[in-house]
Amino acid sequence: MSFLKSPNWLCAIQIGFGIIIVILSIFVILNPIVGFLSIIWLLGILLFIIGIEIIVSHIVTPHRSRFAGIALGIAILVLALISMIFPLIASIIVISLFGIALLFSGASRIIHGINDKTNKNWKRAFSIAVGVFSIILASMILIFPVFGIAFAGLLIGIALLVTGVQIIIIGVIGRTTMDNLEDLR
Repeated sequence: MSFLKSPNWLCAIQIGFGIIIVILSIFVILNPIVGFLSIIWLLGILLFIIGIEIIVSHIVTPHRSRFAGIALGIAILVLALISMIFPLIASIIVISLFGIALLFSGASRIIHGINDKTNKNWKRAFSIAVGVFSIILASMILIFPVFGIAFAGLLIGIALLVTGVQIIIIGVIGRTTMDNLEDLR
């Protein structure tokens, strides 16, 4: 693997963006609920833009599903506005759906661990333990959705912190592999 020196301006941009990401991630880690609500709000903005695009494209292009497309676009706009105006309610809905999915996943792991006679006992026990942990976490999320929002926000903040540090390190080292350059082509 051969390395190539990155231009100084690219290193400076990487370091600058990395620092911004680290600072924002610290804010999210310190207040994970606000971090998660911000993501829901940004998703609401994206849905609003998508709704407008759907409405405009169905008005401009004539086809049989014109009115259905316009109605769908309006429904998306309404849901987007609700999530932007009431991000906490939208967050509770999203995190509750996550909790339900985690509950089903945990139950599935427990059932698999109990019924799987082909694996060793420690693998089966581990599957059951992961299932129990998933059900406990899902129950906490469903009973206390604000806990789920805070937990998800904390995980997002940690992921952003790690990403920011990685970008800073890449900028400080100032090298890229030739493989990375070939991927850009």
